[in-house]
Amino acid sequence: MFFKQSIFNNKVAVFTVATSLVLSAAAIADGHKTFKFKKLESSANAADWNAEKPWKLPRGFTQSVVSDESNLNIYPEGLDDWHDMNTVNETGKNAGRYMYRTHEVRLGNGNSIIDGIGGTVSVVDLKTGVTKILAQDQSYTALDGIRWTPWGTLLFAEETAGGRLFEIILNEDMTSAKEIIDRPDVGRLAHEGIDIDKEGNIYIVDEHRGRTSGCNGVVPCGGGIYKFVPNNYGDLSEGSLFILKVDAADGLGNAEWVGPIDPLTARESGSFAGGQSYQRPEDLEVIGDTLYVAITEGPQDTATEEGSLEFQSELYEGRVIAINLNKMTVRNFVKPGVNVAIEIGKPGEDGHQTGFDSVDNLAEAPNGDLIMIEDNKPSDIWFASRKTDELGASKSVKLFASLTDPDAEGTGIYFSPTDPKTLYVNIQHSTAEDGDGTWAITRGQDD
Repeated sequence: MFFKQSIFNNKVAVFTVATSLVLSAAAIADGHKTFKFKKLESSANAADWNAEKPWKLPRGFTQSVVSDESNLNIYPEGLDDWHDMNTVNETGKNAGRYMYRTHEVRLGNGNSIIDGIGGTVSVVDLKTGVTKILAQDQSYTALDGIRWTPWGTLLFAEETAGGRLFEIILNEDMTSAKEIIDRPDVGRLAHEGIDIDKEGNIYIVDEHRGRTSGCNGVVPCGGGIYKFVPNNYGDLSEGSLFILKVDAADGLGNAEWVGPIDPLTARESGSFAGGQSYQRPEDLEVIGDTLYVAITEGPQDTATEEGSLEFQSELYEGRVIAINLNKMTVRNFVKPGVNVAIEIGKPGEDGHQTGFDSVDNLAEAPNGDLIMIEDNKPSDIWFASRKTDELGASKSVKLFASLTDPDAEGTGIYFSPTDPKTLYVNIQHSTAEDGDGTWAITRGQDD
């Protein structure tokens, strides 16, 4: 996994951003050769759950635990650690060695253990397996998105209304925090996805059902996509926050960034400025000149009462939109019933049809494809080619993996730019006691 380690140690002390881009390009080129797979024809059946091998995978791939609650049990007495999102130190000395993870426990649910500890960010030394707490505070709640910055710091954020975004300045050992700084100018939002473009602009979402829940009785409101432009590259203490405005129905069409808006009331001020409300955007990923956004929405088939708000709230089974950052256009990139099947029922049930449902997290594959994982049971992982038809939809959407664990979901899919053969993914609220953790899905050397 660390075949480039000697290069990191002997030839460079600190990678520049340009060097890291060259490394990423090399990994992606290698990834064309190393991460091919034959698509799965169906999702996993919970009846086939094997705690030691919970993922249904194509031939030629193996799965193994990177670090779980046997390595670091943050919340004891059988409580789940809720491993959520992953990143590594993508640049600098020993790039790719340390994995950073958020833990999505929520305060105020009557659990004294969780309320007494608070949210956590952990770090895993991928070379030695040593796992420890990097950041923890009794006020942290629903920690979700996490992202390495090109200037060598770590961003993480809270997925609650008015949630905060923090920046960690790391010590030289890369496993302890020198300083943790609240960055209010980036926006108070229900944060999940975080990404950064080559100019240093930060893209974030408001994880809110903006088209039905709204704000203080105003519908639509919230559920927007935002862009933070710092006054100076790499300095998040000052800057301007903008929201995406779209000129056509369904959040598709020509778009522009409007603002600046008030970052402390980003949901309301963004909507007041004309920002587009989506139905629960969760994650985003910048690949090339395109910003991909997961709109979780669904599922449509779990409404309790026809005519109720819940019944009306789900417009699709979940979709991924693509925002061309040069042309400023928004298109459906993956949508059930358009370029991927709609999921019907569950595996093992009569009439079940494997399909796309409740897309949650996104990542870039080594070959430049978009990887998507569902917030659903079974939790499926899909790959979508960035080659598109005349309407902007991916020409190829393939099922790669599926989770058998009956109560769990997969999350935090991630490829380290230094290791194109390994997909990292978390399992949270596992059926197994203390079964939450991070898994590696690896392409075999001889396949």
